[in-house]
Amino acid sequence: MCDFEIKNNDRETQEKPGNISVEISEFSKNGYKLLRENKISEAVDCFSSILLIDENNNYALVGMGDAARKKGASREAVGFYQRCLEHYPGNNYALFGLADCYKSLNQYRKAIELWEQYLLHDDKNITVLTRVADAYRKIRDFKHSKSVYLRVLEMEDANPYAIIGLGHLHYDFREYRDALNYWMKMLEFNTNEVDIRVLTSIGNCHRKLKTFSDGIPYFEKALHREPNNFYAIFGLADCYRGLNQQDRSINYWNRILEQDPRNKVILTRAGDAYRNMGNYEQAQGYYERALNIEFDTYAVLGLALIVKANGNYDEASVSLRRLLQQDTKNYRIFLEIADCCLKKGDKRQAVEVLEDFQRLGIRNVYVAEMLERL
Repeated sequence: MCDFEIKNNDRETQEKPGNISVEISEFSKNGYKLLRENKISEAVDCFSSILLIDENNNYALVGMGDAARKKGASREAVGFYQRCLEHYPGNNYALFGLADCYKSLNQYRKAIELWEQYLLHDDKNITVLTRVADAYRKIRDFKHSKSVYLRVLEMEDANPYAIIGLGHLHYDFREYRDALNYWMKMLEFNTNEVDIRVLTSIGNCHRKLKTFSDGIPYFEKALHREPNNFYAIFGLADCYRGLNQQDRSINYWNRILEQDPRNKVILTRAGDAYRNMGNYEQAQGYYERALNIEFDTYAVLGLALIVKANGNYDEASVSLRRLLQQDTKNYRIFLEIADCCLKKGDKRQAVEVLEDFQRLGIRNVYVAEMLERL
């Protein structure tokens, strides 16, 4: 995001009231110059010197707020901006700084209220508009977020922040095709220099749409740029998993585990890959590694499925029913218990298990299909 700008207005050079001394003016200019150079401590010294002379000086209070914000002390910055606004309610720099603090503190509604105040005076400020749209997206207000992003695109049709924001907005609301369309626009505008996150986002849309083959090239491009990028490696592993190419997915799951050996989710995914390849011994090792970290439903499920695959249906069924006590609404467990019943030739019991799931009031296409077959 570009730096905040006020039209025809420079904080260091705007006209000062006549009673502010040349000394204060020099401190102010030096303070903001030091802030731009990222010399925060020296800048704070300048602004503190002003406050010793004029305790409510708006330049110094905003400067102190900006300095605190730059060093990540948002709560400290809030106090300075609020103090400035008490004495100068229309100070746009304080309004913007305070809104940005609230955003960083995840207090998005407060941030929106302040940015909306600013837009009353300058409703064409693209920087503020995109921030407002982002904040609406964070509080999951789809309608207002989309409206503000589209306002930005009316003013600047290739604005990357609005296009990327619309991509994230539609993705968050599971509108993956729309999200994909917006992120693909970024490729049209920036074929060579597109942000790596756009590449992984496009790949993730294809994962969600189950068009795994189409997602692979984007993850590969991202991985070419950053060989250890987690999202690219995960995306490739999951795409090959979706294509049932377990031998290729396992390479990527293991690459993640080289960097993060205690990642419980990845351990169970790797266990699943080995199990689907028929390598039960390796699979068991991965599931047990996951369980050594903490309880995991899918690791226990994986172990039960190994027992089932070995033809021990009673033992597998007992394990699965025990797991059901921990995860009472997991349709996959019901399906596997029903399948154990079928493998033992007890069709009536299988139907009862599936009907138990339906009595929970949850609709599931896989359960419905299995019931229909039976």
